[in-house]
Amino acid sequence: MPGSGTSTFIDPDDYQASLDRVPLDLLLVTLRGEFKAWVTSARLNHLYLLRSEEDFPRIAYVSLSPALVFVGFPARSSPSIVWGGVELHPGEIVLHSRAERFHQRAAGPCNWGLIGLAAAQFERYSETLTGKTLTAPAAGRVMWPAARNSARLLRLFTQACRLAQTRPKILGHPEVARGLEQGIIHALMTCLQTTRIKCSGPTKQHHQRVLIRLEDVLAKRLGGRLRMSELCALTGVNERTLRSCCAEFLGISPSRYVLLRRLKQARTALRDADRATVSVGEIARACGFGELGRFVRAYKTFFGETPLTTLHRIPGSGPTSPIFTDPA
Repeated sequence: MPGSGTSTFIDPDDYQASLDRVPLDLLLVTLRGEFKAWVTSARLNHLYLLRSEEDFPRIAYVSLSPALVFVGFPARSSPSIVWGGVELHPGEIVLHSRAERFHQRAAGPCNWGLIGLAAAQFERYSETLTGKTLTAPAAGRVMWPAARNSARLLRLFTQACRLAQTRPKILGHPEVARGLEQGIIHALMTCLQTTRIKCSGPTKQHHQRVLIRLEDVLAKRLGGRLRMSELCALTGVNERTLRSCCAEFLGISPSRYVLLRRLKQARTALRDADRATVSVGEIARACGFGELGRFVRAYKTFFGETPLTTLHRIPGSGPTSPIFTDPA
């Protein structure tokens, strides 16, 4: 059944959790600054649409659902987004592989969109509309369609998201949803059929695999001590290569990224903890911080408040509360 909604968030954890409306997992690491994001999502008959406008610099690690074929793109002219190590410009799109994992980085405010279509539907529509059966590639591809084709796709996508935001009941009408869906799918297949591929090259693909291995290591070892030599050994590259990969995809050093991931983990743990039974020191140690004083200073510098303030905040109060405006 068609459905839609829009929300405003002033906390990155709540924003991250909201993105399950389109089947994806997102790990968001903010790079300081005041957080604010707007998310509009729409579910038509076969399409998932998501538009996100973010007013802060951040790094995102995204895991896409294997059930869908996803296409991503800048949703309007804004500061460029580095998508899988490649700088995306207006008019370019990314055709993702199935269950792709990748990093997306923005140095400032950005606006981006995703379209998801079930794999079987993607193949069926491509054969019907183009005469060729298109499938998701083995690795994500950055494409550069003709300007008129990408402009049409963006216009229809924006129209659907605007209805989801302002007139959700109209978008919920089966005939309206069907008409918009058919238009978006036709525009999408035209873009994919008449496009040039922006080749990323084997070196960039290798670097992306290194970053995925780094994420796998951090998922298992973030709470323990991780020296640079250990990170290199566990990811299978030397220090120079690991630093180069992080600079290219994340815009920061490996040690800085590990610190930000640990701070994010600590903040989530502090927000979810029972303040009557858990201390700041226990959470700091569990997140890999050996010295409490350094942890407190880094936490306050990054989040603008002490860990104790976060721990003692009543859930749903203060600056971490999202503002929901979901009309669906």
